[in-house]
Amino acid sequence: MTTVLKPAAEVLYAQELAALQDWDAAHAHPKPPRWQRSPQAVLRFILGGEANGTIIRRKYFGADREVQVAIATLTTDRALLLYGPPGTGKSLLAELLAAGISGNSRLLVQGTAGTSEEKLLYEWDYAHRLSKGTDLEAVVRTPIYRAMEEGLIARIEELTRIPADVQDALITILSEKMMPLPELNTVVLAARGFNLIATANDKDKGVNDLSKALSRRFNTVRLELPSDRETEIQIVQHRVQEMAEENQVPLPPNTAEEIRRVVRVFRELRAGKAGTEKLRKPSATLSPAEAISVLNQAVNSAAYFEGGALSAAQIADGLEGVVVREAEDREIFRDYVDRVLKTRPKDRALEKALRAIL
Repeated sequence: MTTVLKPAAEVLYAQELAALQDWDAAHAHPKPPRWQRSPQAVLRFILGGEANGTIIRRKYFGADREVQVAIATLTTDRALLLYGPPGTGKSLLAELLAAGISGNSRLLVQGTAGTSEEKLLYEWDYAHRLSKGTDLEAVVRTPIYRAMEEGLIARIEELTRIPADVQDALITILSEKMMPLPELNTVVLAARGFNLIATANDKDKGVNDLSKALSRRFNTVRLELPSDRETEIQIVQHRVQEMAEENQVPLPPNTAEEIRRVVRVFRELRAGKAGTEKLRKPSATLSPAEAISVLNQAVNSAAYFEGGALSAAQIADGLEGVVVREAEDREIFRDYVDRVLKTRPKDRALEKALRAIL
């Protein structure tokens, strides 16, 4: 068992990645320059399968075509933008792609309103400049700089959180495959294998739209919330089981039933419809990631406080925390309990638990 809270994908799945490299060698699969594994192997790493007798676990669900398009994009000189609502696994997919291709998913820039051009491109070691002058040894390399030098995949999380003028600093890198260093009258040329994966979501307030010049440098792959209930249940079930194993807590016997219940609640509130009943939609996204959070909290609460039994009260506590984000959400959720859950005998325990806290 690792002592790290969140191991990098290349560490967590090291055995699978090694097996896929051997599988590539055995079948002479063609690989783009500097890729550690072939596009076929990267696809299998993410969507699951078998490699020379080793079972490769599926790690991403519900968007097989989009995953293949993303990998195909990265075989070209085009950067990749994973775009869509929060909770659709954009960050997970970006990490898996970088780990599968480069064996290094940690060349990461986290985009925020305070991200500066220096944090994106390069900074200076001012002590070195004062003592030894301005030379290459004084350059503090950012993840993007290192990825360019070493021919690896760099990642930018929440690209549209970065101010627009700072975003545009990427244009030269993506179009000319170089980074000017005017202070040294030189440039950094991207090694073969370099590329960039960025993520952005379309729901947050206060984001900075990409300029047309920058957006043209990306191939955009849109990731949506699961279109069908069974896929969403599968996503939640997979991750809840993984997290229980990581936390070394047992899954209560009624976990699968509660997962189906939570996913149904989320999908009805998200759609604003339960059967023929029209509903108001809450402000929350109610994504699979949030359903996973509700179930993970409930499973851990059951393990530590209830002797392993998963109760309606634990599910209700998690649902309230996720659904009720704005003042009006409480009224919307109460209305759902009155008009929908009340009519379902199998949901009576959850209805009572929610009434006690809403």
